[in-house]
Amino acid sequence: MNEEKKIPYKIYLTENEMPTQWYNLRADMKIKPAPLLNPETLKPMTYEDLRPVFCDELIKQELDENTAYIDIPQEILDFYKMYRPAPLVRAYCLEKALDTPAKIYYKFEGNNTSGSHKLNSAIAQAYYAKKQGLKGVTTETGAGQWGTALSMACAYLDLDCKVFMVKGSYEQKPFRREVMRTYGASVTPSPSETTEVGRKILAKYPNTTGSLGCAISEAVEVATNTEGYRYVLGSVLNQVLLHQSIIGLEAKAAMDKYGIEPDIIIGCAGGGSNLGGLISPFMAEKLKGNKDYRFIAVEPASCPSLTRGKYVYDYCDTGMVCPLAKMYTLGSGFIPSANHAGGLRYHGMNSVLSELYHQGMMEAVSVEQTSVFAAAQQFAKIEGILPAPESSHAIRVAIDEAMKCKETGKEKTILFGLTGTGYFDMVAYQKFNDGVMSDYIPTDADLQQGFDGLPDIKRAQ
Repeated sequence: MNEEKKIPYKIYLTENEMPTQWYNLRADMKIKPAPLLNPETLKPMTYEDLRPVFCDELIKQELDENTAYIDIPQEILDFYKMYRPAPLVRAYCLEKALDTPAKIYYKFEGNNTSGSHKLNSAIAQAYYAKKQGLKGVTTETGAGQWGTALSMACAYLDLDCKVFMVKGSYEQKPFRREVMRTYGASVTPSPSETTEVGRKILAKYPNTTGSLGCAISEAVEVATNTEGYRYVLGSVLNQVLLHQSIIGLEAKAAMDKYGIEPDIIIGCAGGGSNLGGLISPFMAEKLKGNKDYRFIAVEPASCPSLTRGKYVYDYCDTGMVCPLAKMYTLGSGFIPSANHAGGLRYHGMNSVLSELYHQGMMEAVSVEQTSVFAAAQQFAKIEGILPAPESSHAIRVAIDEAMKCKETGKEKTILFGLTGTGYFDMVAYQKFNDGVMSDYIPTDADLQQGFDGLPDIKRAQ
């Protein structure tokens, strides 16, 4: 048997091989991401500034840019073991169908009831809320994976959970909504009439399908005005990248176990949770000069924050009540078209990933949704997994890179993140199958409307 055949279809780590610490990528960055700014004083946010919004321990993780490894509490490890370690899969069937010399691997995060990687951070944030003695948490969700994961985590820990779901996704994905309600969460379409900021947004945009920025504003308003509640977020924040680092740590450990060295690492990019989690330990090697991996962030053409956004300070939410973050952004007032990758509709990108992209440490591409769903269908037929639309952005570019290998005859090892399954996304698949799905790419004029609302902060330019 040759060496190639010794690599199994699925590489599993044992429970004893599962990481027991999260990795904080910021600790190895020579140029740190810019700090969050207080929207009133324009000074860096302090621990005390953030206390009304976030859980105490999570604030410490958010602000810590020097501690490389942070222990995962045993209670969280015990929960992780219900669905982790997650498999690293060699896509032998896809390689054969493409007739490519490329070797393709994907880290599959869909083997839990929430159907995505989001549970990795949901249980952590719910745990710290419970430990602090809170009654419940509020949050937003786009496609619904984060809301589902947080609902599960809160049910497990007996916490109340209030979810504001982007209206477009709320209407497209009723079954995802019902899973949240089954776990005991309340789910409100955003923007709504239940909050002051929601009413203001509706007054200005009465027919809007909503955005993650809108939903964040509503969730923060409720959290800060309800005793015993705090706000939690499924992406964008540094604490979320920290929790999601378990994806990359497991992937690297599995690859190291079999002597596999990736050349290209690909992840879908919305707010940055999956991408950041997948690339973190590999990026550490690049930052230290030990390796020269090629990283590719893939975003929807309808919401192209990295490829067409500006690297400036901006509000994290549409209602302009949250801190300002320096990031690649389309403007907090930008409301993307109601595309079918609801989890990739945030107007900005995590500050760590934004800084790395600004330094030229990774690439970014945008792709149209019809080509994304074509790749999703191709993958489903060949590999037997129905992928989430978000993940399918990474699949699209992984296939494209594999075909480049075929054209050049060069063998490359490709790793991409399969963030979850698409079983609650059948309205989107139906539109693709019926041939009525269309692509929308915002014009420069469309983007300018968002840029016109950027805060005027000279220090950020």
